[in-house]
Amino acid sequence: MELSEKVSAVLRRAVDEGLVAGANVLVEKDGRELCYCQEGMADREKGRPMSRDTIFRLYSQTKPVTAVAAMILMERGLLDLCQPVSDYLPSFRGQKVWRNKTAEPLAAGEREMLVQDLLRMTSGLVYEDNETEPGRRVGAVFAELERRMETDRPMTTRQVADALAACPLAFAPGTSWRYGTSADVLGAVIEVASGMSFAEFLRQELFVPLRMEDTAFWVPREKQGRLAAVYETVKEADGSSRVKRYEEDHLGINRMMDREPAYAAGGAGLASTLDDYMRFARMLLQGGSLDGARILQKRTVEFLTGAELMPCQQQSFYSWIGLDGYSYGNLMRVCKRPGQAGFLTGEGEYGWDGWLGAYFANFPRENMTILMGMQKKDAGTFSLTRKLRNTILQMV
Repeated sequence: MELSEKVSAVLRRAVDEGLVAGANVLVEKDGRELCYCQEGMADREKGRPMSRDTIFRLYSQTKPVTAVAAMILMERGLLDLCQPVSDYLPSFRGQKVWRNKTAEPLAAGEREMLVQDLLRMTSGLVYEDNETEPGRRVGAVFAELERRMETDRPMTTRQVADALAACPLAFAPGTSWRYGTSADVLGAVIEVASGMSFAEFLRQELFVPLRMEDTAFWVPREKQGRLAAVYETVKEADGSSRVKRYEEDHLGINRMMDREPAYAAGGAGLASTLDDYMRFARMLLQGGSLDGARILQKRTVEFLTGAELMPCQQQSFYSWIGLDGYSYGNLMRVCKRPGQAGFLTGEGEYGWDGWLGAYFANFPRENMTILMGMQKKDAGTFSLTRKLRNTILQMV
């Protein structure tokens, strides 16, 4: 059985079992397409099947793009990764850490947050949760962001970063690892360092030169018919599953994406297609250039994709289920020990996923890219992702 047949069978079973409404997969190796597969619906209620030009909300798959933007500024001498974040965003001066049930100043011997902490998720910044005070404070920031989204005074990228600066950190910068709003703050740092809006910087420095024509922080009217609907899986009393349409905003992202947002979320805000994101992935595999457009130098790409956490930080990263054998840096996972992983992989593999199931993996040794598109609430890297990876990697 050919690769496309095997991948299609896995996708079809997932649709039939109610795991997803629809999904597509694109694989390239050595610069040529190995397979493209699609199954199910992009919008069941409108009868629109999944297609190659379907537009997906990337959510956290935005993060590698944000990391590349930071690398561009680093190359130009406009961004120092070892410089305090407060040098770019004064609101981050005098940040406090939540411990002993109160917000305390940094202790003697502890350092303030550096730009590299934003790229490594070692900043102490967190996402919303209901169990910790830092998480609750961040939740209040996103609640305000979403309240103001529909008004004439929406919060901007810089305003969101400044509001996050007022939240206590979960730990002193550099002492641990926790997934959070670091990339969103990095978007604001990029605005200050570049002297332009984050959205415009990405457009000029990445999307235009790479000809990523369907990638942006919003989807204009003429493309709205290609935007996938979002679904969630619901368990029935008999143990079966079905997918139900999900129509809520999340992390300050307007689910309709029908207007340009004031808040360009460096950690979650982009929409794109498989073919567009493949151009980004291919550029990285080719050492920073594509079709004559040089985005990064080869040494910078090696730095970007070869990151590894310090031992004290790595210990906290181990709590991320499913990434045994990996480390983290520059807003991506990086495979260091394939023998510890719970699925097929290769040393040096890097990439990331998104909250709704969008998925990106580059394999430098194999010169290969795997991309997946789906819009399933709380998906990230889940069972279907791993099954598809295993199906693809055992054949190439």
